[in-house]
Amino acid sequence: MRRPWAGMATVLLAVSLLAGCQGTKTGADDGQAGEEAAQTTSKTELIVFAAASLTETLTEIAEMYKEVNPDVTVIYTFDSSGALKTQIQEGADCDIFISAAQKQMDQLDCRADPSVNTEGLDFVLWEDRFDLVENKVVLAVPEGNPAGIETFEDLGTEKLKLICLGNEDVPVGVYSAEILTNLGILEQLEADSKITYGSNVKEVTTQVKEASVDCGIIYATDGFSAGLTVVDEAGEGLCRRVVYPAAVLNCSGNQEAAREFLNFLVTDDCKAVFEAVGFSMAP
Repeated sequence: MRRPWAGMATVLLAVSLLAGCQGTKTGADDGQAGEEAAQTTSKTELIVFAAASLTETLTEIAEMYKEVNPDVTVIYTFDSSGALKTQIQEGADCDIFISAAQKQMDQLDCRADPSVNTEGLDFVLWEDRFDLVENKVVLAVPEGNPAGIETFEDLGTEKLKLICLGNEDVPVGVYSAEILTNLGILEQLEADSKITYGSNVKEVTTQVKEASVDCGIIYATDGFSAGLTVVDEAGEGLCRRVVYPAAVLNCSGNQEAAREFLNFLVTDDCKAVFEAVGFSMAP
């Protein structure tokens, strides 16, 4: 009969020998391990806060940037520009801010008019701030357009039962209110309870796509990405220009990497990505 402690002794001997072998690794092996650790820790994580309407384009661009600069990992937070501005103000880690309107950027820029930057906030490196892209504000309807809405003017008729807009603290909501005010119908629509709201443009887009509403006011790029039918576009008489400013923040610990990424966003390759969904590069 085999004695169990004999087998145990054999196992212990093998473990002891293995430990001895591991204890005699060469300096070259140690050097290789150190080099691998250094390569791991040299990766830069670039945190970008961007308007929700940039989700599809910037996600594609991040994949492209891996080829250009593999040592940088781009991490996005997409939301309404107002929500992002608040997070930055409250101390969230962020290297780059790209807003869907000048207002939210101005609220963080010490050079902005005090009537906009009412709290005297100073987060923007003004020398690294510029206008990146432009968008259009459009009227979108669900598949088949059940309500038969064709123009912004139709929003003041009996065709409309319910429209979705962005909240008032969201750029697309501000543009929407401007359009409806210029048409002279905002107060009546509110009084008739014909308006429902989304916290950002993606929520508005979803309500239209799901036919929860008769129509919604969104950006042209979101209509394109969601495959929605766009029936009208707001011209200069109804809505101001929709310009997206971008900037490096002075609280960034990766300011040079942030500048390099912003420079990449204005290359011809990125321009093609933006323009494919309906953006135009800002002059």
